[in-house]
Amino acid sequence: MTRRRWIADEVSGSTAALTGAHADHLIRVLRARPGQEFDISCGREVRRGRITAISDHRVEFELGEQLPAESLIQVTLVLSIFKFDRLEWAIEKCTELGVARIVPVIARRTEAHLAAAAPKRVERWQRIARQASEQSRRVSTPEISQPIKLKDAVALPGSTRILLSESEQVARLKDVLESNPRGGDVLLALGPEGGWTAAELELFREAGWSPASLGNTILRAETAAIAAAAIVFAELQ
Repeated sequence: MTRRRWIADEVSGSTAALTGAHADHLIRVLRARPGQEFDISCGREVRRGRITAISDHRVEFELGEQLPAESLIQVTLVLSIFKFDRLEWAIEKCTELGVARIVPVIARRTEAHLAAAAPKRVERWQRIARQASEQSRRVSTPEISQPIKLKDAVALPGSTRILLSESEQVARLKDVLESNPRGGDVLLALGPEGGWTAAELELFREAGWSPASLGNTILRAETAAIAAAAIVFAELQ
C-alpha cells in the first residue's frame, strides 16, 4: 500500500513536524497515532517519517531513510489572471502535473476587479497548490508569486521562453520544444480570456520569446494552461 505523503512545515536534522491546520487534518480526519509511518517531503528530498508525538495543532516525526525523489524539468507558468474559480482549477491541475512555479500576470484584458482582488488570493492559491502537491505525491509545492505587471513578466529569465497564442499560425508548441532542446527551465506564457493584445504580443517578441500554438481550436484559459504543461512534460521529461 502506498504511504501518504506530507510536506513538512518544520525540518530540523532527523526530525520534522506538521503544524496548524495541516496537522489538524492528520490528527482529526486521518486519526493519526504514534508509530504510524508516512512519506515526508523535506525541501528537496523525501524521507520516511514515523510519528513520535502528537499534540494540539502539531504532529512530530522521526525521519528515516531517504526515498527516490521526482526528477522533473523546471516549468514556470506565466499565467494571466482570469476568473478565479477557473484559475484555481488550473493551479490545482498544473501542480499535479509538476509545474515548479506559477506567476500570475495582470494583462491588458485582465478584468479590473480580478486584478484588484488577486493579491489577496495568493495565500489561497498557495494552499490549493500545497494540497494538490501532497495528493499527487510531489516532493515540493510550486512557488506562487505575487501578481506582476506584463512588462515585468516579459523580462523574466529562462533558457526556453514560449509565448502561447491563438494567433500563431505556423509553430506548434511541440515544434518549438523540439527546436529548443536546451533543457533547464521552461517558461510558458498564457493569455487571459480574450487573448493577448497585439501590443502585448509585440512586447514578448521583442524580448525574444518564441511564439507557439496549441492547435486550431480556441481553448479556455484554464484548458490551455493544463494542455501546455502536459505537452511540455510529455516532450521533455
